[in-house]
Amino acid sequence: MARTDLSKGILSRYERLEGQRQNWETHWQEVADYMQPRKADVTKQRARGDKRMEQVFDSSPIQAVELLAASLHGMLTNPSTPWFTLRFKDEDIDNEDEAKLWLEASTDAMYTAFNRSNFQQEIFELYHDLITFGTACMFIEEDDDDIIKFSTRHIDEVYIAENDKGRIDTVFRRFHISARAAMQKFGDATSTDIKSIFKKDPYQEVEILHAVYPRSDFNPKKKDKSNMPFESVYLEFKNANELSVSGFREFPFVVPRYLKASNEIYGRSPAMTALPDVKMLNEMSKTTIKAAQKQVDPPLLVPDDGFLLPVRTVPGGLNFYRSGTRDRIEPLNIGANNPLGLNMEEQRRDSIRAVFYVNQLMMQDGPQMTATEVIQRNEEKMRLLGPVLGRLQSELLKPLIDRVFAILLRNDMLPPAPEFLSGRDIEIEYVSPLAKAQKSSELQSIMRAIEILGSMQNIAPVFDYVNFDNLVKHLADIVGMPQKLLKSQNQVNAEREQAAAQAAEQQQMAQMQQVAQAGGDIAPLAKALPEEAKALANSEVE
Repeated sequence: MARTDLSKGILSRYERLEGQRQNWETHWQEVADYMQPRKADVTKQRARGDKRMEQVFDSSPIQAVELLAASLHGMLTNPSTPWFTLRFKDEDIDNEDEAKLWLEASTDAMYTAFNRSNFQQEIFELYHDLITFGTACMFIEEDDDDIIKFSTRHIDEVYIAENDKGRIDTVFRRFHISARAAMQKFGDATSTDIKSIFKKDPYQEVEILHAVYPRSDFNPKKKDKSNMPFESVYLEFKNANELSVSGFREFPFVVPRYLKASNEIYGRSPAMTALPDVKMLNEMSKTTIKAAQKQVDPPLLVPDDGFLLPVRTVPGGLNFYRSGTRDRIEPLNIGANNPLGLNMEEQRRDSIRAVFYVNQLMMQDGPQMTATEVIQRNEEKMRLLGPVLGRLQSELLKPLIDRVFAILLRNDMLPPAPEFLSGRDIEIEYVSPLAKAQKSSELQSIMRAIEILGSMQNIAPVFDYVNFDNLVKHLADIVGMPQKLLKSQNQVNAEREQAAAQAAEQQQMAQMQQVAQAGGDIAPLAKALPEEAKALANSEVE
């Protein structure tokens, strides 16, 4: 089948990206061999289901990867606690009660979509890839059955490119699917090659190339399906047959990098940093095992005559020699020092634990920590993972949430927005445990300021400078208090007016009572005044 200009252009770009990635492949393979063997098939061709742990003699690095992946999952995208919320960039709109309630309802709808999908399984795999390879890739697509489908792709399948801002905007994915799956997905667009394979063996795999990149001729004024910001092309890799040409309104891939050098595209991982220690630990463990075996079952010194071979070393074995000779079968002293080897191994393990923050992430044995100690521990985690968190927020969480929000909005799965919110920009606020740890210092500073002002109140009315309404709202945002638990500003104002009116009414009634009481006290005096006047007049006449 003749290759079109589009197919030729895509294959040419793929070859360029493939050449840029070659230096990374051997590195990924070596890292995976020791720290993620189940994905150690980058440069090695391995059959599915075969053993992949033969060259691993110490599983401590694998456990460290698992711990850090689980910790990132719990600190960034924990399914049991909120880890993001939505808000408007315009603070005036953001403070409107109706706007806050809509944002809260939209956030709840997004959490429901995440929890009903396969997000939690796939994001955990992404963290594993991120820690091991330094680069991870997740494909977010709209699905007719589940609305949203997440799939973390093996780094071996992915080829990426950056734009001028250093953001990933191009992904080429080369993968294998069965002929049956290809027929189900692409139908008559498949070539005769796939159709013939499907007839012979539906489960035989074929190779597909999927390219997603910014559309060069995108026109923002047009809103048809053929004019999307990102172009999507599926090709049969063997013959470059075009299977599908479409597009995406948002970039469908999320490609975070753990750490990244300025002149590199692919990321670097803590596993790469720990690789020298991991390899050394593996060799030391192998040597220590051999030394222990020699001590438990040592080589034997056997005289060169007088014995009937072979020597039996099994329990209860009998070895005969000529009587009258003093020769004996003796163990060979090899001078092995197992404690020294074990101490050296533990030093390597400590170095590996430091790279993966094991000591900081695991709870230490001892008495129950106080609230202050918990805060200090969270702040320590924040300092260690803060640089990584910033990159993950921009390359993982933000594009992930933006993509999911757009899909739900197109499928009418978000509550209808009030008219005054039309055209307003929405931003993401992260409220994960790690993000809360970052805010804990701000909370402590505010509470300390209130304490200081309270100590000065007897000297001067310093609280007159504090806007307590804004203070309460800000504190509620810091601690992640749901909006539905707070009264609206209109409700607070109405209650305050009602309370002021009641207070004024009560004051008026009290004044009336005082007047009435005063009037009652004056009446006897007024009644007696005429008699006193008469007596005074008579005395003047006399």
